[in-house]
Amino acid sequence: MPRVKSSVASRKRRKKILKNAKGYWGGRGNLIRSATEAVHRAWAYSYRDRKVRKREFRKLWIARINAATRQEGLSYSRFIDGLRKANVQLDRKTLSEMAIWDKEAFNELVALAKEHCAR
Repeated sequence: MPRVKSSVASRKRRKKILKNAKGYWGGRGNLIRSATEAVHRAWAYSYRDRKVRKREFRKLWIARINAATRQEGLSYSRFIDGLRKANVQLDRKTLSEMAIWDKEAFNELVALAKEHCAR
């Protein structure tokens, strides 16, 4: 059986790592072992933080909605409960945008939520 040379595959693997490590400081951008560690860690962080980003934005939207509803004399949880009882199906991102840019429409939703929350 003939001997298999793996130079092409291994070079391709190394080039992929070094390409991903471009711009890293010092040996992390040039040395294959340091670059491999740095790139693998970066991939792990980016995978994790794609999930974390979603959590962070949801927290931000909730904080904005809470601030806007409290100005109208209602807590966030009662507001969301009132909307649910009124069968209003708007996501938190949209509610947050409305609280910032369209106060009148948001205040109508708050009034609707107050009405259904009292029941």
